[in-house]
Amino acid sequence: MPTPSTPPQIPREVLEDAVAHLAPVLPLLRELGERFSAKGHDLALVGGPVRDAFLGRESLDLDLTTSAGPEVTEEILAAWGDAHWDMGRDFGTIGARRGEHVVEVTTYRADEYDGTTRKPVVAFGDTLEGDLVRRDFTVNAMALRLPDLELVDPHGGLVDLAAYRLRTPSAPEVSFADDPLRMMRAARFVAQLGLVPVPEVVTAMEQAATTLQIVSAERVRDELVKLLLAPDPVTGLRLLVDTGLAEQVLPELPALQLEIDEHHRHKDVYEHSLTVLEQAIDLETGPDGDVPAPDLVLRLAALLHDIGKPPTRRFETGGGVSFHHHDVVGAKLTAKRMRALRFDKDTTKAVARLVELHLRFHGYGDGQWTDSAVRRYVTDAGPLLTRLHRLTRADCTTRNQRKARRLSHAYDDLELRIERLLEAEELGKVRPELDGHEIGELLGIRPGPVLGRAYSYLLSVRLDDGPIGKEAAADRLRQWWAQQPEHEG
Repeated sequence: MPTPSTPPQIPREVLEDAVAHLAPVLPLLRELGERFSAKGHDLALVGGPVRDAFLGRESLDLDLTTSAGPEVTEEILAAWGDAHWDMGRDFGTIGARRGEHVVEVTTYRADEYDGTTRKPVVAFGDTLEGDLVRRDFTVNAMALRLPDLELVDPHGGLVDLAAYRLRTPSAPEVSFADDPLRMMRAARFVAQLGLVPVPEVVTAMEQAATTLQIVSAERVRDELVKLLLAPDPVTGLRLLVDTGLAEQVLPELPALQLEIDEHHRHKDVYEHSLTVLEQAIDLETGPDGDVPAPDLVLRLAALLHDIGKPPTRRFETGGGVSFHHHDVVGAKLTAKRMRALRFDKDTTKAVARLVELHLRFHGYGDGQWTDSAVRRYVTDAGPLLTRLHRLTRADCTTRNQRKARRLSHAYDDLELRIERLLEAEELGKVRPELDGHEIGELLGIRPGPVLGRAYSYLLSVRLDDGPIGKEAAADRLRQWWAQQPEHEG
């Protein structure tokens, strides 16, 4: 689709409605525009905040672009704001704060990669129109000149926005060559805003997918997180897989597209995983309220819970198929991928643990678990218990309504038993009934690995038998100690 040479006339009421959404910050924007104008420079609100204003969405970002160089920008912002800072002088960006409002002002520029390094090479531009053509997509290549609030939309971004169409201002292969991360951003806008990429954009993504390798893992991770936290992440993930980008970012996801044998002895793991993600999202607004929504940990665990299946699939004699230990293998693969994407340790540990535990409930059967087994389920989940509840429920994608009802009732029963035990025993705080000091004194041993083994033994007693009292716990510890091969002091 060619870029329109003359953008259509925008009805005045459309612009007025968009400006109305900017009302809380209009005085601030107008004043900044006047200050830059007094110094002989242009200033414009650009990109996301303009797009969101036309969508009727609130935007916390105030991104501005200017003809002024970073030194002049810093001088103006220093006189205007309560504080200012250098966000990246080499990139032409200066930040400032006045009251509760924060602005970022960037000199007209173009970002390009040299094809080998992971960092963009910056060149400053000299016109607003020149800056806009270098932006990622037409819906982000709109600007409001300040202080007069004149709409500048040379590439038909507003028409594309109304049509839910995702295009690039320049040829998509040129745009993606300037910054390959824009391909990830395309998938994010599909998930976040419901935009549909035009065929030329999809083709360019397919052809340039491998160039994403030059982008730093941190930038890729941040885009992936924004996609996953969007209202409809599945549509964005499908675009990543269909264009080959997922092979560069999350290769375990397309690997789930296991060839289904002619006898259909197992379900489509890829489609199942996407369905589990959608069902987990539906459960995020549960009544307990102790898990945030949107919940990155839950969404990642739902998406990745079965990534251990491809390497563990075995066709058994007699026509069956097995995925033995795919939970354990999947947890290791999850941790490895998340480390490669530079996720923080806590998030990585939580997601991998949920993947490891996601099958645990299926040993519950018809409710035959002992109280000991329920205690272990709770203590193994620890602070992830609520998320594990949701992941387990989301993992039921069977079309067999009788089986689905049976699983749901079984989990209802397990949650009820957990609730009763939590009330009776405060399982979240389960500890051995003798602390480390008491164990060491009773056995005459010092802190170290041997005392650690004794502590673990008493913890298992507590989980198996519930509270038995200090005296009985001491008797059990003495019996255990007497059976050890040697008494190490």
